[in-house]
Amino acid sequence: MTKLKPWLSAIRLRTLPLSVSGIIIGSCFAYYNGFFNILILILAILTTISFQILSNLANDYGDGIKGTDNANRVGPERAIQSGAISPDQMFEAIKINILIIILLVFLLIYMAFGKSHFLYTLLFIILAGISVYAAMSYTIGSKAYGYKGLGDIFVFIFFGFVSVIGSYFLYTHHLDHQVFLPAITVGLLSVGVLNLNNMRDIESDEQSNKMTLAVKLGRKRAKIYHLFLIIGAIVISFLFALLYYSSVFNFLCFLAYIPLIMHIKKIMKAKEASDFDPQLKVLALTTFVYSLLLGIGYIL
Repeated sequence: MTKLKPWLSAIRLRTLPLSVSGIIIGSCFAYYNGFFNILILILAILTTISFQILSNLANDYGDGIKGTDNANRVGPERAIQSGAISPDQMFEAIKINILIIILLVFLLIYMAFGKSHFLYTLLFIILAGISVYAAMSYTIGSKAYGYKGLGDIFVFIFFGFVSVIGSYFLYTHHLDHQVFLPAITVGLLSVGVLNLNNMRDIESDEQSNKMTLAVKLGRKRAKIYHLFLIIGAIVISFLFALLYYSSVFNFLCFLAYIPLIMHIKKIMKAKEASDFDPQLKVLALTTFVYSLLLGIGYIL
């Protein structure tokens, strides 16, 4: 059990529900439009979780060997930082994780496209390769984009557009304007989770020369940026419900506005780095619940 705990910590279980939020929306709308395959759903969820775990392990490794995760950091102690897992052990786990991703990606693509649709197959193989690169290079390497304030853009693209639209395409084999606004909503909320993390670590990141967007903005403007992300997500999701109304159940997702509004109030009052950490779980789970309610609201 003592050996398992550091790995569970490194995997960061609380981030996994957020990672599948886009898959849930894409799958539910595929079902709503008459396209669904339970095996694609299972494989898509497993693949996405594997990508998220890769990102978490790579972040622990990158920040750990660079000394960014240190005693000044407020959040949960990381595996390499604590000494529970060595850099070599972490790197081996990363390699194993990549092999698992490769297997899952090929199974998912074969289940979605079979032996036909060569161009679609090639497109998703390339997309998977880019996703692995993005997960690895956020903190690893001298040109890690997470250290240059570009993490927000990548999270918006991969957690929003790639996750929602990509999963929808796996079922339907075509694009649909119906899933674009939900993709933007989930993307904004996911960036909000990253911004919370960066606001919490703003002092330690600045000392380690990790120039996240929060560091560049400063805490006061980072809060305003956070307000824009959350309110923007609420407005876009509300607009979507009006434009694509089909039944009163479509408004189920509005229930997620309650914790989102409470979350905004908490963040606007936050003064210490420790005030941001509990809100990470709140926003991640609220995004997950929003996705479930949105999807269920169109299936009913």
